[in-house]
Amino acid sequence: MLYDLSLHMGYIYDVPASGARHILRVMPLSIANRQRLIAGSLTVSPNADERGSFTDFFGQPATSVAFRSPHERLDIRMQARVQVEVLPLTADLSPELVKLQAELSDLRSVDPDSPHHLIGTSPRLPANGKIAAYARDVVKPGQTVREIATAFCQRIHKDFKYDAEATTVDTTPEEAFKLKRGVCQDFSHVMIVGLRSLGIPAGYVSGFLRTIPPPGKERLEGADAMHAWVRVWCGKAAGYIELDPTNNIPAGSDHIVVGYGRDYSDVAPVIGVLKSYGSHQTVQAVDVIPLKQ
Repeated sequence: MLYDLSLHMGYIYDVPASGARHILRVMPLSIANRQRLIAGSLTVSPNADERGSFTDFFGQPATSVAFRSPHERLDIRMQARVQVEVLPLTADLSPELVKLQAELSDLRSVDPDSPHHLIGTSPRLPANGKIAAYARDVVKPGQTVREIATAFCQRIHKDFKYDAEATTVDTTPEEAFKLKRGVCQDFSHVMIVGLRSLGIPAGYVSGFLRTIPPPGKERLEGADAMHAWVRVWCGKAAGYIELDPTNNIPAGSDHIVVGYGRDYSDVAPVIGVLKSYGSHQTVQAVDVIPLKQ
């Protein structure tokens, strides 16, 4: 699938910010045999006094911007053309859960793609006994790691309600689990905590998802969204799979990857600091437009 993407993120401050510094991660990745960034541009308004780019530990490109002059708003706009390949269904080559730890122990690599970074706790994901017990309930004797991950994805989708008003970007997995509602970030964080509690390496994927309007309805401009889903290591032979607990589907050609990390903190689209006080308003609009080939 070939897509044209556009993203607008806007911040309107009640009190002008006298200075700010941010890191932006919104540009789609190029991933061998999966996804190719054909062209992309990123603009900010007002113009940054400093601007640079770097690649973080996990291999994602990031842009840093700094502002020294007072500004009442910040607008971030990204445009890109991306080719996404259809991920073929493959045989389940993952081991049973009891054998996964031996495979993980035999793996010595700690490069950015290593599953060793996706076990234990991470900045936003402490261990949680209730989520661990919830994950253990899906495990059946003889199941493979992929079967367990898929079953857990299905359970979260069944038990949780999507509710954009229930949580915020700072809601913890414990709070979202108690509510049994939230957004894609919450669904993904709960799934990652549960899988890690079983000894299955799992990480966070940030990206875009094309949404398809209901039958008979026109597509609304700006109605697509940034999205999050889960990356699961299924052993040396199987490698990684990606599952979307919000929609209870494997990631496919409608999922466009921006970044991989341990949790949201590694791949947040905008992080930083500013000199101001009071509150601010935010706006976001995303378009994921498929092109005829």
